[in-house]
Amino acid sequence: MRRAGADHGAVRSLSRDQVREVDRIAIEELGLSGPILMENAGRGAAEAVRAAVASGELRTASWRPPTAVLLGGGNNAGDGYVLARHLSNAGWPVLLVETAPPERLSPDAALFRAVTAAMGLPHRPAPSAAAFEALGEELAACELLVDALLGTGFRGEVREPLAGIIAAANELRAGGRRPLVALDTPSGLDVDSGLPSNATVRADLTLTFVAPKPGFAAARAWTGRVRCIAIGAPPGLAERVL
Repeated sequence: MRRAGADHGAVRSLSRDQVREVDRIAIEELGLSGPILMENAGRGAAEAVRAAVASGELRTASWRPPTAVLLGGGNNAGDGYVLARHLSNAGWPVLLVETAPPERLSPDAALFRAVTAAMGLPHRPAPSAAAFEALGEELAACELLVDALLGTGFRGEVREPLAGIIAAANELRAGGRRPLVALDTPSGLDVDSGLPSNATVRADLTLTFVAPKPGFAAARAWTGRVRCIAIGAPPGLAERVL
């Protein structure tokens, strides 16, 4: 299921189970399909990224910074594919770094990957930390990183190859002083407890959907600044699950 957010101001935190219930209501009662919600989420995130660069909140060397989008295999990756498309439409160079093969993507993510492929956007397979690091020159040319690896459903420990890829992404961020934006949550963070796992993305900005997550207050070192992205559902929907 996908996520439905409210188009209004501050919303109370929602746990992962509450977010799933919001998904269910949005899809089953309102008829908002998964791809519609994913499109709204990715487009809203792209707009927020562009605004953060324009305002100087995200410090990059250029006003249309080459951007590497790091993609997993679930719906979080779908948000990343949509974001990449909208950044490209705005004239930003993008590099799609894929940790999962296309045949293992969730159906909605596969739909939006196909769109980026038809556009001719550059896709680079990175099934291991070594493959990720082998993209050295292309990644070094990117001024901004976007984490679309793992979503809010994650708990436990990150398995390989993602654990090694997350470690390499954190090193790339720190070593090159590149800002890193997480979609919905930093990968590897437990959104309910705020506890990091064995491999957790360290973000400068987290663009979360539906509402803030309860663990974010204790995880500022991992989330950075948090922005809530409204993606088109009626204002009272999130409150129904509280």
